[in-house]
Amino acid sequence: MFGKKLNSVLLATALMSPMSAFAAQETKQPADVVLTNGAVYTVDKKNSWAEAVAIRGDEIVFVGADEYAKAHIGKNTKVIDLKGQMVLPGFIDSHTHASKTTGLIYSIDLFDGGSVEEYVATIEKFVKEHPNEPALQGRGWSNPVVPGIGPRKEVLDKIVPTTPIALTSDDGHSLWVNSAALKLAGITKDTPNPEGGIIERDHKTKEPSGTLRESAMNLVLSKIGGYTVQQYKSGIEAYQEKAVERGVTTVRDPDMLRYPNVLEAYEELAKEDKLTIRFRNALTANPEKGPEQIAEFVKIRERNQHPLFQVNAVKIFLDGVVEGATAYLEKPYVHKETNGELIWKPEVYNQTAAAVDKAGFQLHVHSIGDASTRIALDGMEYAEKQNGKHDSRHSLVHLQLVNETDIERFKKLGAVGIVQPFWFMQEEGYYDEIEVPYLGRERAEKEYPMKSFLKKGVHVASSSDYIVTPEFNPLHGIQQGITRIEEGVTDPSKIANPDERATLAEMIASFTIDGAYANHVDDITGSIEVGKKADLIVLDKNLFKIPATQIKDAKVVLTLVEGKEVYRQKEVK
Repeated sequence: MFGKKLNSVLLATALMSPMSAFAAQETKQPADVVLTNGAVYTVDKKNSWAEAVAIRGDEIVFVGADEYAKAHIGKNTKVIDLKGQMVLPGFIDSHTHASKTTGLIYSIDLFDGGSVEEYVATIEKFVKEHPNEPALQGRGWSNPVVPGIGPRKEVLDKIVPTTPIALTSDDGHSLWVNSAALKLAGITKDTPNPEGGIIERDHKTKEPSGTLRESAMNLVLSKIGGYTVQQYKSGIEAYQEKAVERGVTTVRDPDMLRYPNVLEAYEELAKEDKLTIRFRNALTANPEKGPEQIAEFVKIRERNQHPLFQVNAVKIFLDGVVEGATAYLEKPYVHKETNGELIWKPEVYNQTAAAVDKAGFQLHVHSIGDASTRIALDGMEYAEKQNGKHDSRHSLVHLQLVNETDIERFKKLGAVGIVQPFWFMQEEGYYDEIEVPYLGRERAEKEYPMKSFLKKGVHVASSSDYIVTPEFNPLHGIQQGITRIEEGVTDPSKIANPDERATLAEMIASFTIDGAYANHVDDITGSIEVGKKADLIVLDKNLFKIPATQIKDAKVVLTLVEGKEVYRQKEVK
């Protein structure tokens, strides 16, 4: 951690940099806003520090010392004295299900439950308050609470015997349903597992037990209906309010086309100028449609060129999750004779990857298991051979287990790792109950590499995977990436894969400039530099002057997106 003396040296050095020379030039047009007397950590290539930032319109026009900032102040310029507070580029969440906030508003929220009994109480309360719904949905139950084949249909049948109900797990990879939902979908004892999915069954009767995994979820979800465009719009707007309060100014929502009406909701909000943060979203590809679907994706991209809403990536679910035994592993699970589920056929994935790459989209691949990641990289390599090498910036998301030899391939292919530092810990009730028994201790102790990627020069962007991670404050993610230990735990043996701990500077970069790089927007955001959009946040604490364990407690007091004030915690004069 940098001490006060070193911090002062860094600031003084930065203020003698060429940025100050820019300020010495006479300003023809005054700025609209000037931030002064701050500790501005620019996250430029030199990680320079400054005191002041000037903004005109949506753009940064000056970064440097206070004395030179005066040249940018006119009679109508708003001057904000930061009183030493820290300024950072706006945070970037490179994988977050913003539109799923809709479900927290209009369906059953089980995230706070810790037992089947608590889930039942929440469901009963919701059913009582919504007695006439034709179908019920919800989310938030946890696999560790009901390991094995998952929760049973009989539990739900007692509450809602005739109304279909479908409850998605907190990780989004399993679905708990009742008998009415199974009947609606036509799922019986004789229904085979769909490709890339599992219908969990009673060990004795072989009847569907009430839990569906991965692609099997769609058998019910496609029948039960979803949310309206207006409901999704409300959910996205609610997410924006949460985001700016946490300093998040750019995100990637990977759920376009995965659920009906999500894309339409974003398009309408863009047309109505109701977006307050920048979205660079991903269209979800269907493994049954392969490369043929990419032509339609191009049309969607072409009609969505709003400054704050564009689709520039294609999401591919390549495998599942460890807790469902569906993450695709090189070696079998310890507790079950399976290597997991590969949702795409490798040859179809390769062809689709090449089509995505040729069309100028980024691949955005969900990959948890080490075998899945190897296949994901194989597809990117295939695309490069077909189309030639270019600035593709294809990304792999999650990366719970990665073979060391594949990290080199990331660098060679120019692939980006997108990780969730919120998960970098030996979580109580999960690590010893699920990860170690399912993977074995040797593999569990090597989970979630980050430093290994950084040492090889691989770009690593951080994200929350909200709503899987209900609290998505990037400051918490930064802290977790540095400490890799559960909050309140002091036993050093509980640090998760300690060799993979990142520095504060690396974690800030992963939520700013590397996030911008991952989303192909580093030309306009991700650092505080002249010519870039004025996406800035002000914190009440300088992160370099506090212990790592206190970073999550820092507060965002001001958020600007393209020069517009979108959040203010308190009066900043």
